[in-house]
Amino acid sequence: MTMSPTFEQRIAERVGQMSPAEQRVVRFFENNREEVLIASAAALAARAETSDATVVRAAKALGFAGLEDLRRTLADELRHYLSPAERLTRTLSEVGASLPTAFEATIDLHLRTLESLRRSVTIEAFEKAIDGIAGARRIVVFGLGPSAAIANYLVTQLIRFGLDAISLTNTGLLFADDLRKLRHDDLVIMLAYGRVYGELAALLDEIERQKLRSFLITDTLAGRLQQRVDLILRVARGQADMLAMHTATLGFIEALLVGVATRRPAETLASLKALNEAREKLVGKTMTLPLAG
Repeated sequence: MTMSPTFEQRIAERVGQMSPAEQRVVRFFENNREEVLIASAAALAARAETSDATVVRAAKALGFAGLEDLRRTLADELRHYLSPAERLTRTLSEVGASLPTAFEATIDLHLRTLESLRRSVTIEAFEKAIDGIAGARRIVVFGLGPSAAIANYLVTQLIRFGLDAISLTNTGLLFADDLRKLRHDDLVIMLAYGRVYGELAALLDEIERQKLRSFLITDTLAGRLQQRVDLILRVARGQADMLAMHTATLGFIEALLVGVATRRPAETLASLKALNEAREKLVGKTMTLPLAG
């Protein structure tokens, strides 16, 4: 069976036949793969200082059906060919043996991923996410591995804000117990990256069977799963071919929490006041903190 050319091979074979504007876009694709995975055509065009039509033409000039096809191919390559060890090796090759360089490079990467968040999640998508969370009977948050900690954190904060929420973080056969927790009126928020592993596939099937509303926070799975969820929220995990980092995901979670509190301030404050009163009973003294006017 003939193997499809890789992303790098497509660039090498075709870039010389492109217009200067298309070449500039392709070089931007090559040097900013994490942005390509999550940003809209308009956002990519702004970053490459061209039009969104030129961005789409450049993707087609590389032999893709369009930008989403390019994203799927790039995501598949990153998923299949880069193990965690290889990602760490690439990261270490960038920083060398210098601890100051490691510190500065990591902080710089975090800043870039946070800045990319402004472009990858539109205000319309953010508002839809907030309205969905604030109006849900119950929020179910799914995450495995490092994402499990973020899922549990989001659930803890939502409960503190007075919302009903649970997390699904088991793996293997225990995930069957998690699936049994789903109710017909749940909103499911999934933190999922890299590939559609068994637990995610089973959850998507159950969401479809029960006709649940669902949001997906991801980088590489947007193109593959956009027809199976109600809302895609594209959030990068650092540089696509290097060690995965979760600053942007956590930053987006915090933005969601502030948005929910903004949408329902009275209920949120009442719930936090009740939490504080419960804490006072536990420690036997007031824990009231001064609030700004």
